[in-house]
Amino acid sequence: MKHSFTITGMSCSACAKAVERAAGKLPGVTEASVNFATEKLTVEQEPPDEAAVVNAVEKAGYGAIPAGGETSEAILSIGGMHCAACASSIEKGLSKLPGVENSSVNLATEKAMIRYRPDQTGISVFRDTIEKLGFSVVETSRRGAADSERERKKADMRAHLFRVIAACSFALPLFYLAMGAMLDWPIPDALHPMKYPLIFALAQVTLLVPIVAAGSSFFTVGTRALLRLSPNMDSLIAIGTTAAMVYSSVSIYRMAVGDLAAMNDLYFETAGVILALVMLGKYFEARSKGQTSEAIYRLMELAPPTATVLRDGREVEIDAAELQMEDLVIIKPGGRIPVDGVLIEGSSAVDESMLTGESIPVDKNVGDRVTAGSINRHGSFVFRATRVGDDTTLSRLIRLVEEAQARKAPIARLADIVSGYFVPVVVIIAIVSAAAWLLSGSTLPFALTVFIAVLVIACPCALGLATPTAIMVGTGKGAEYGILIKSGEALETAHKVQTVVLDKTGTITEGRPVLAAVVPFAEFTEEDVLRLAASAEKGSEHPLGEAVVKGAEERNIVLLPSEGFTALPGMGVEARIGGRDVVLGNIALLSGRGIASEGAKMVLEGLSDEGKTPMLLGVDGRLAGIVAVADTVKPTSATAVDRMKEMGLSVVMMTGDNERTARSIARQVGIDRVLSGVLPDGKAGEVKRLQQEGRVVAMVGDGINDAPALVQADVGIAIGSGTDVAIESADIVLVHSDLRDIPSAIELSQRTMRTIRQNLFWAFFYNIIGIPVAAGVLHIFGGPLLNPIYAALAMSFSSVSVVTNALRLKSFKPLRLSSTALKGEMTK
Repeated sequence: MKHSFTITGMSCSACAKAVERAAGKLPGVTEASVNFATEKLTVEQEPPDEAAVVNAVEKAGYGAIPAGGETSEAILSIGGMHCAACASSIEKGLSKLPGVENSSVNLATEKAMIRYRPDQTGISVFRDTIEKLGFSVVETSRRGAADSERERKKADMRAHLFRVIAACSFALPLFYLAMGAMLDWPIPDALHPMKYPLIFALAQVTLLVPIVAAGSSFFTVGTRALLRLSPNMDSLIAIGTTAAMVYSSVSIYRMAVGDLAAMNDLYFETAGVILALVMLGKYFEARSKGQTSEAIYRLMELAPPTATVLRDGREVEIDAAELQMEDLVIIKPGGRIPVDGVLIEGSSAVDESMLTGESIPVDKNVGDRVTAGSINRHGSFVFRATRVGDDTTLSRLIRLVEEAQARKAPIARLADIVSGYFVPVVVIIAIVSAAAWLLSGSTLPFALTVFIAVLVIACPCALGLATPTAIMVGTGKGAEYGILIKSGEALETAHKVQTVVLDKTGTITEGRPVLAAVVPFAEFTEEDVLRLAASAEKGSEHPLGEAVVKGAEERNIVLLPSEGFTALPGMGVEARIGGRDVVLGNIALLSGRGIASEGAKMVLEGLSDEGKTPMLLGVDGRLAGIVAVADTVKPTSATAVDRMKEMGLSVVMMTGDNERTARSIARQVGIDRVLSGVLPDGKAGEVKRLQQEGRVVAMVGDGINDAPALVQADVGIAIGSGTDVAIESADIVLVHSDLRDIPSAIELSQRTMRTIRQNLFWAFFYNIIGIPVAAGVLHIFGGPLLNPIYAALAMSFSSVSVVTNALRLKSFKPLRLSSTALKGEMTK
């Protein structure tokens, strides 16, 4: 059985690895996986033992909150209280309920605040308890676990930002003071190193203290990780900066006893600036991590907080979380549907675009199903709840996104390996080197110099900059071309993509219907048919009708006034225009009005084969013509597909449409493989099946229904004109909604990854050469001993080299179209 936990206290991928290791050792655990970005631990365990997992994670130095174990808050307005005793009795009654952690009743505001675990109790229980005590619940509001976690992360971000600002505020003057004399910058006489060297040194210490305080977590977390023999990135930072501070403190002592030359061995500014910059980087990292959760929050927000139900013949508004199976739910125009169900009264057009990606509202009649999160556009209806709580379509989509986010990114595994071996190896080399020189008869200061030189030259700045600088420049270049790459993981993975899956509606196509064809019959002309059809639809709000009206306006056709307009959900419209009875809709509508349509059968099938939606026009009891609308293909879609094929990529189209319509669109853009009739919660499964074929998959979509598939894919790519949830779920966003940017993004990824590999090579090369030199290998053969200041310079040079190499990416210009594709586009 799978169970999930929110993990607190992690600072890098090595922390995630430590948590995985701790949970994985427990009895019955077959798999433990931590997603550092979402701070979630997923454990496969039989039988499940949440307490054991929490205890194991806490022993490893982190915190674990079981899914559903996050507390929620409910605020209830209570009627009928008269004195403090009333408030006290309610508090006591609520506090006795299982799952209630705290309850507080304010007599003055007549409100009760209840903190509780939603997996054990709920608002309906609180209401029943209060009413049994003789009081009434006037109003309720609830903040769920997801909102609580979001608020916690926002508070952490605010605190982190404050620490970053504080650290940078002191790091800048510290750097200025340390480098001022060397670079001939103006420095106050009282702090000048040539006049008052000891005061100069102590002033640096004074400026460093607030920086160290702001970055104290590096030392506490890093030290704990070292003591657990699971060093992480914080350990690297702690060791490097501590070495610099210790060496500088020894230099102050030497200055105090008269050795003024030690003034050249102060590295307080190195420690301070490193801490400030790393904190700034972690702040931006935390912001990016926070955005990965927005997809879940936005999906959750699709479900309305309240619902109107029929109880004893009366309309009652309740908390949507209290809905039960078989409840009769009333939906009014503009209302959002809270749970899945079946219509039992009324009819309407329901906008399901947030779930299906389809822009055209779906006509619903008695017996049809409705899904949570969709919006009622017209009319009122009543439906019976058939799926509530975690069983709704929306809840399943949320769960699919959460499960897909639990997968580890390849770059995270690389970070695990680097952090797991680099630090302990360097520390061992430093200790062994210092001990060897002591045993050979060298002095303690000599051995200390070797120890610090090894740590300083091995400071992982170059390794730390190798990837992020290239990613920063690469993502910046992508932004110039309207390609927003949201993470280094996406950039790292995109260069391996072998298969690109394209959603149809809004991705390959424009996502909005337009007039596509007008076919007249009998004595009617195209203009007659379009004028009557548009005049009939003038009063309609249906997207198909709007497409007909807009098509007529674009052709400058003057519309006629209509009388007796009637919209017939699921069938069409009818009206009296210019003294003539006009109906526009499907075959069933015309048959019901006694209008024969057999002669139009071949035309209807032909239009359907072309991916168009036909509507029949009847005038005074006769078939007058057909108007058809279609979701047209974007002008650049075929060119983009051609370019991807030239790059050796396999292109697949996936849609919820029927096979006939899907094949028609696929033929227009040159796609051979089509997955049609795929339901919203099946898209992620189709992507997974492609991955199981051994393919690295990129998914391109624009709707909320695409969100699980976007996250399941190795790289999720969202169209900029798509829904917020799709954009939040994706790794890459195409701002211009141009599919030609897909091959551009992959080309940019390939170039960036080549740069990262070069950077990592040079970073390792410097360490492989520099560490032995720092350890005194040259000195053994009569050469010089590497002074820590030169070690620091070497380390800085290695950092400058990888940054300079990364900046070469600024010359990148994507070759979006080959000459063949360009000719094809000109032809089209």
